[in-house]
Amino acid sequence: MDVRSRNHVTVTGRAGAPVVMLAHGFGCDQNMWRLVVPALERDFTVVLFDHVGSGNSRLSAWSRERYGTLDGYTDDVLEVCRELALGPVTFVGHSVSAMMGVLAAAREPEAFAGLVLLAPSPCFIDDPATGYRGGFSAADIDELLESLDANYLGWSGAMAPVIMGNPERPELGEELTNSFCRTDPEIARVFARVTFLSDNRADLAAVRVPTLVAQCSHDAIAPPEVGAFVHEQIPGSRLVTLNATGHCPQLSAPEETAAAIAAFAGATP
Repeated sequence: MDVRSRNHVTVTGRAGAPVVMLAHGFGCDQNMWRLVVPALERDFTVVLFDHVGSGNSRLSAWSRERYGTLDGYTDDVLEVCRELALGPVTFVGHSVSAMMGVLAAAREPEAFAGLVLLAPSPCFIDDPATGYRGGFSAADIDELLESLDANYLGWSGAMAPVIMGNPERPELGEELTNSFCRTDPEIARVFARVTFLSDNRADLAAVRVPTLVAQCSHDAIAPPEVGAFVHEQIPGSRLVTLNATGHCPQLSAPEETAAAIAAFAGATP
């Protein structure tokens, strides 16, 4: 299957300019980036795509075998990079896509000018033995997944506003709820387990490309300790705390998010 149609790849912005590749998180699609794209496409070539199983990707390409771990998604990222042949890209990964970027850059560093890890979490589950705080106990995650399995639409309506934050702007939570509800429930169940049960803490040290860790000032899904951990584990990385709150700053604070991406991508080799 053609990679461009499989992942509904869209290329916009300034031809021949440095390339920024935007990767969305769980339950979303490339539309989540629409508010930051206008600010980026003035100075960059911007690559957007949908993970298989999301948005306008080819649902027929999805299989539990390929997409039951982050490796299948990582393969897709590298295949899109090869297909477009635009040279090294600055990969911007939101939430679970941040770890796809980590894995892809560790595997093929020459494909990347840099990484922007936006609201990343290498492991959502607390690890008392090591003192790591991911923000959730194992029981919390079990309960979350059981609730999702039992009633995906109900789970979406309850969890999306929590993930989005910004309760004074309910329209943001509604948008995320609607995005979740457009995702096939069976695919969502598998992707949720990939998202919330993966542990990529040991993979961070393998990153050797310039990296910006961008966390939000308050995020119920990825607390500040997580961003600090990611920064500490990736050699030479930079950490910035955005004024934005919630887990989706590309929607809640698009200007600030675009500015952080542009400043970093413009400075990377």
